[in-house]
Amino acid sequence: MTDPARFELFAFWRTSATYRVRVAFNLKGVAPSEHFVNLDTGEQNADAFLKINPMGAIPALIDHGDGQSKTPLTQSLAILEFIDEIYPTPPLLPGDAHGRARVRSIAAMLAADTHPLITGRIKKYLTTVGKFDDAAWRNWQIHWFSSGLQALEKRLANEPETGVFCHGDTPTQADICLASIIVVMRLFKIEVDGIPTVLRVMAACEQLESFAKADPNRQVGAPKA
Repeated sequence: MTDPARFELFAFWRTSATYRVRVAFNLKGVAPSEHFVNLDTGEQNADAFLKINPMGAIPALIDHGDGQSKTPLTQSLAILEFIDEIYPTPPLLPGDAHGRARVRSIAAMLAADTHPLITGRIKKYLTTVGKFDDAAWRNWQIHWFSSGLQALEKRLANEPETGVFCHGDTPTQADICLASIIVVMRLFKIEVDGIPTVLRVMAACEQLESFAKADPNRQVGAPKA
């Protein structure tokens, strides 16, 4: 592992977005220092953290390189691109422009179109202002998980660029985002029908230690079995 003290990652054990950043660092062989922010107790809304990320969202990353702390980075996709630029090997994006656009498109389907609809702040709004009960919230989760993953299935099953992974035979940003949705879906004990290609790619990801080490249940703060 390199640069063990350079990066400070503000994290929570079960978030999909934090999982993405952990996998990316693992693939690069870099171990950031993690600062646990307890979303269950609302620590993300405390003044101390809002100074780091005014959105009160996880993850946030501070680069202490050169002995000077820089402006915190937020938004997992932006952080993935940053990590890939700082540590270009192994790459998280293909070498050709079309391939990079395809990978970014798949990543956005999952991280921008699917994941935000099942986050804690959405749940809080729907169960308070929207008056959702537990059954309505679960139906909401099932609907959006299914919508996103079944759309991805159509792409992966029919586009020739799909290989062992979402794009070719090495993991990319797209696979990180796919896996980040599946691991959280499993925590919620939700299954989606009709996604054999998605699940095949997920199985390939899980064979890699970089993904296995990022499993939410292996993180600080996760409930003990």
